[in-house]
Amino acid sequence: MPASTVHRVLTRHGINRLRWMDRPTGQVVRRYERERPGELVHVDIKKLGNIPDGGGHRVMDRRSGESNRYATTGLRTPSGTPRIGYCHIHTAVEDHTRLAYSEILPDERQETAAGFWQRAERFFAGLGITVERVLTDNGSCYRSRLWRDTLRASGIAHKRTRPYRPQTNGKVERFNRTLLDEWAYQRPYTSNQERAEALPDFLHTYNYHRCHTALGGQPPITRVNNPAGQYI
Repeated sequence: MPASTVHRVLTRHGINRLRWMDRPTGQVVRRYERERPGELVHVDIKKLGNIPDGGGHRVMDRRSGESNRYATTGLRTPSGTPRIGYCHIHTAVEDHTRLAYSEILPDERQETAAGFWQRAERFFAGLGITVERVLTDNGSCYRSRLWRDTLRASGIAHKRTRPYRPQTNGKVERFNRTLLDEWAYQRPYTSNQERAEALPDFLHTYNYHRCHTALGGQPPITRVNNPAGQYI
């Protein structure tokens, strides 16, 4: 069958773009957006390798920076030097506005995740956003009683994604990619502290200045505190 015929058939059924498809199932991806700020917040954790003092292989020769390959906390490399471990980027992305709040934390334990959420909730509240529901994956910290009780204390409903379906939490997953491209790997850093100090500037740019395709080229802050039906 000619390729042009196949293309016309796929176009007729609205499935002529691969990015519109869920590749494992072949089903059309259903995109959604909540109608008002606070209706849903996506929460996730991104694990990121620590940077040894002086920098890794991006700023040093590969032999000097090879300890970056040994990123398991609490153990040692074959040469006996401490392994540098991971940091954990906890992130909350508001569905309607795409506003993002992130923190660099040492682990993904339930106490750490609950504390992060309390600060994230205050961040959104400071912008006039009352969170109604939170969506997470099925990580152990999000299945804990502490996480459940932390959300219930604020009257927030908790919803988890289906197992092995990260696309359900796609907005925060997509933000994680932007976080890596435009902050974590945007330039070589010589230490964890240098990279951490660059995070607030990135978040401010993302929320207040960076154009967002899904928002018609406007930054997320433009959708905050607008009258109903007048979102930019």
